[in-house]
Amino acid sequence: MSKFKRSIIWFAALALSMATATMGQNDQKGPKEVQAKDTQMEASEQSQTDSGQGSADHPVLQHRNPRYRVNRSDVIMVTFPLSPELNQKVTVQPDGYITLQNIGSVYVQGLTVPEVIVALKEASANILHAPMIDVDLADFQRPYFMVSGQVSKPGQYDLRHDTSVTEAIAMAGGFLPTAKTQVFVYHRVSPGWMEVKRLNVKEILNGKNVNEDIQMQPGDMVFVPEKFIANFKKYVPYTTGIYANPSSFF
Repeated sequence: MSKFKRSIIWFAALALSMATATMGQNDQKGPKEVQAKDTQMEASEQSQTDSGQGSADHPVLQHRNPRYRVNRSDVIMVTFPLSPELNQKVTVQPDGYITLQNIGSVYVQGLTVPEVIVALKEASANILHAPMIDVDLADFQRPYFMVSGQVSKPGQYDLRHDTSVTEAIAMAGGFLPTAKTQVFVYHRVSPGWMEVKRLNVKEILNGKNVNEDIQMQPGDMVFVPEKFIANFKKYVPYTTGIYANPSSFF
């Protein structure tokens, strides 16, 4: 074998040996690094889910039967079964705090009732040993929905029973002549995420796709946009002797 061929074989064997060593190192480090990254991501997402905030890329998952969360101006009755002298009724302040006698200020906005109990137990641990605390909502924000845009009576309405989008529009006085029958339903998924659905109410009222009539959820908003022709007329001066059929614009 010539010296040139022996050199080529030697370089090829060296390259193969180096490649094998590199792959071995990647095999040893890769899974650990991936596992560490996955663990960090899971911990971060779990933390965001627990806080109810979600992230820029991952909205928090909604529970099927979510607990009520305390809002500003809610009235809370706090009872201490073993220390009744500390019983008191407090109102959640605009900054989200309540102030309790002998305990001080505790931030409760956005917490569920069980979470409020935990927060109060932690706050009262300095004056009570293994405190027993009960919390009841004496007054709270009633579930509501909003209807805005081209309806007769836009505004906020109590959500007292199961209400569909078409029923919500009817409660708001129905469509104005300037209304477009393709409406938008806004539903907040989490503090940083808003879900928007477009709904053709005209088809539903005509018996088509009736199963698409969305059930309103607390805090939802229905927006009824304006027809193009109604919006167009605002900027076109009225001229006698000229007539245009409005249907020609659709």
